[in-house]
Amino acid sequence: MTRRRESTAADIAAPQATALTAAALRERIAGRLLAARERTCLLTGCVDDADLVRQHSPLMSPLVWDLAHIANQEELWLLRTVGGREPMHPEIDPLYDAFEHPRAVRPSLPLLPPAEARRYAGEVRGRVLDLLEAATFSGAPLVTGGFAFGMIAQHEQQHDETMLITHQLRQGAPALSAPEPPPLPPDALALPAEVLVQGGPFTMGTSSEAWALDNERPAHTVHVPSFYLDTTPVSNAAYQQFIADGGYGNPRWWSPEGWDHRQRAGLTAPLYWRREGSGWVRVRFGVTEPVPPAEPVMHVCWYEAQAYAAWAGRRLPTEAEWEKAARYDPATGRSRRYPWGDSDPAPEVANLGQHHLRPAPAGSYPSGAAPSGARQLIGDVWEWTASDFLPYPGFVAWPYREYSEVFFGDEYRVLRGGSFAVDPVACRGTFRNWDYPIRRQIFAGFRTARDATPTAG
Repeated sequence: MTRRRESTAADIAAPQATALTAAALRERIAGRLLAARERTCLLTGCVDDADLVRQHSPLMSPLVWDLAHIANQEELWLLRTVGGREPMHPEIDPLYDAFEHPRAVRPSLPLLPPAEARRYAGEVRGRVLDLLEAATFSGAPLVTGGFAFGMIAQHEQQHDETMLITHQLRQGAPALSAPEPPPLPPDALALPAEVLVQGGPFTMGTSSEAWALDNERPAHTVHVPSFYLDTTPVSNAAYQQFIADGGYGNPRWWSPEGWDHRQRAGLTAPLYWRREGSGWVRVRFGVTEPVPPAEPVMHVCWYEAQAYAAWAGRRLPTEAEWEKAARYDPATGRSRRYPWGDSDPAPEVANLGQHHLRPAPAGSYPSGAAPSGARQLIGDVWEWTASDFLPYPGFVAWPYREYSEVFFGDEYRVLRGGSFAVDPVACRGTFRNWDYPIRRQIFAGFRTARDATPTAG
């Protein structure tokens, strides 16, 4: 997010309020804000000040920039725009505008030192919680259903994922640890390799999810022909077969742009992998370990995913195919909020929220399976799709153009489903992420698809 004024277009469709009472909605918002801040404090409190101000990669901001940027956006949208308050420190606004300063140059800016950044974030949050106590959640579209508060909770959690990516990039740093994901369920080894998703229309996107962002709107009907989709994300073991078969050395499997990038970047394996003896090891949050064969492959760019799919005689699913597989329930003819239904994510259905700092084995979370039978469509790894990031029919930029509209086009590819690093507040069946096709530092993997035969449709 960046600091921009709220749109004044009269025809913007306001987010629909949930059925919650004001008191219940207030409690829900407070819980989401506090959970995000707890995670932010963990990610910025586990390193010393020197690490907070250091830039660990030109692809990422110093952690201290993220911390103050989170607070600055919260002040802008909640205290100033919703609450009508005067700016607390207007002189720092340009420093934390993501559009004014690319990540590579942010360390050279006169950023708030760690202690001042923490103090600023604490002061803003205290005033926001006071504002929340008096909020009515009605009237202006920005506050209907608590949208502005939900937007800020999502924004902070998105930066928490970004900061976790920075932790993965840190060199020679103390290791981060977390509990292991649940073990592979007994039925996982008997799962079919792919599931059939029957063709026909379905409702894509949303017009009713109170905290959905503009690029998820509006709901619209899309016809998707029948197709087959991998039951689980592609695993490390399967990806190693691609490497062993010379996949990185054969231009046959790569698009011209992908082959050019593979050569220029010297790609030979997923990011953080290296050969050791006859096997592969990886670095994960400061720990060198054997590559777990059952985990979904991660830290591959879109071009690598596309090449693997071609090698396997398949393709990447389109964004519409992915969403139909994840949300459409043929028994009712409606699109669910999530693969498992309409209830919010819980630990037994998806690997989210940085509770486990790694994906669960491919085939996990049977309780979170979609009606199509596909598993792990939410959580574990972001999944590359074949689609460019484009607006839906009837799209309206809201509450500011710079969240989505300025990124639409063929430069970016859509990712779906979230990762283990994403909080549930910033992940749902309609949520759309996007990035350059060369990006590998993100927690991204993929699954493949193929067209169904005419008789299967």
